Amino acid sequence: MAALQPDFAVRLADGPEDLRAAQRLRYEVFVTELGADGPHVDHDARLERDEFDPYFDHLLLEDLSRPEGDRVVAVYRLLRDDQMPAIGRYYSEAEYDLTVLKNSGRKLMELGRSCLHADYRGGAAMLVMWNGLAEYVAAHGIEVLFGTASFHGTDVGPIAPSLALLHHRHLAPAELRVRAVADHFQTMDLLPYDDIDRRAAMLGVPALIKAYLRLGGYVGEGAFVDHDFNTTDICLVMDTERLSATQKSIYSKGLKS
Repeated sequence: MAALQPDFAVRLADGPEDLRAAQRLRYEVFVTELGADGPHVDHDARLERDEFDPYFDHLLLEDLSRPEGDRVVAVYRLLRDDQMPAIGRYYSEAEYDLTVLKNSGRKLMELGRSCLHADYRGGAAMLVMWNGLAEYVAAHGIEVLFGTASFHGTDVGPIAPSLALLHHRHLAPAELRVRAVADHFQTMDLLPYDDIDRRAAMLGVPALIKAYLRLGGYVGEGAFVDHDFNTTDICLVMDTERLSATQKSIYSKGLKS
């Protein structure tokens, strides 16, 4: 259980033990809670990991009041465009055509594997984590953030109103509009806009996605149904230059997811 008064600290992973701590939390959230599976999952060691991990920065949120070795309570995986050539592609490219972003000449960063320990949801943890992410973005001069975010499950029927609402109201402009790869393209244009119960549809959108939308983020075209991970993925894109002064202020202070 979370301490009554958590002692939060944000830092980058430094070495193999930190990386394993991140992978253990990812296993707890993605595998134990959400039912993910596949070649990236090590059930014996209870780690969720893949070949991309060594090339990414891993932003960790620790609660220093917890026992040593069990302090990581949130994780973000980050890959800047100057880091990407070492592995040759972004993780998201397995699901989305990123050509428009890669040809934009902008400073890019991919976000992924975001997860938060169940004991810390609904509290201040994500506010602290977003502060740390904001500092990283500012330090590296990042102009465009992108990455996949997920709805739980692979049946698009129950989430059709939410996907349609995102398509009609938050589709990225052409110069930022990544598109789900053709072989797995799942249209998000599933309902006419006037037929959507907009309040109910937005309530069905996961908190992390709504957080990006409040910051001025967009969604790419089409969803990707990931049967291994038991999710339906969308691609979020945020152009930091397009943020209003108010949104920049919110971002610089962090945002509760």
